[in-house]
Amino acid sequence: MSIPWQSCAEAFEQILTRHGVTPDACTVEAAWAAFEEFVQVPVEGIAGPEDDGDGFIVEWGVWDWNGDRPALSLGRLLAVDEGADRSDPHGQPEYWKVDLEVFFAEDSPWAGPLADGGGNSGFDFATLGTPRADALAATRRSVEQDPLLGVMWRSAPTGAEVTLDRAG
Repeated sequence: MSIPWQSCAEAFEQILTRHGVTPDACTVEAAWAAFEEFVQVPVEGIAGPEDDGDGFIVEWGVWDWNGDRPALSLGRLLAVDEGADRSDPHGQPEYWKVDLEVFFAEDSPWAGPLADGGGNSGFDFATLGTPRADALAATRRSVEQDPLLGVMWRSAPTGAEVTLDRAG
């Protein structure tokens, strides 16, 4: 069953709830399981794979837009094709990001290195199904092998928030 792109945040929140993730209580493990499920849901109104219409990214850091809290972000990037001028050869889709930010205590022992610059896994635009599952597994392995992120992954979050915002 597919969902309209405008409903992605609500759909993600429903999946998160089924996995026991709420704004004030979660584990990174549960958040990841919900994310894996969410990024496999087909979305209506987006560009096709040839235009990188649907991808995901994992980001980590301390950002001013979230109150300078250490965070792990699980994001899905959508190239919205609705309303695009198809006669314009230079027309571009609008990019929107559905994002789950999982927050951690500011005094976490590993928070300092995050303030000096976070990082990300890079965008992955693998198609839904087995290719996406394989890409998710590779991303998780990469995150878990990083010493800082491995500790962050096993730490207790202080909160979580889902947003749908225009990207870039």
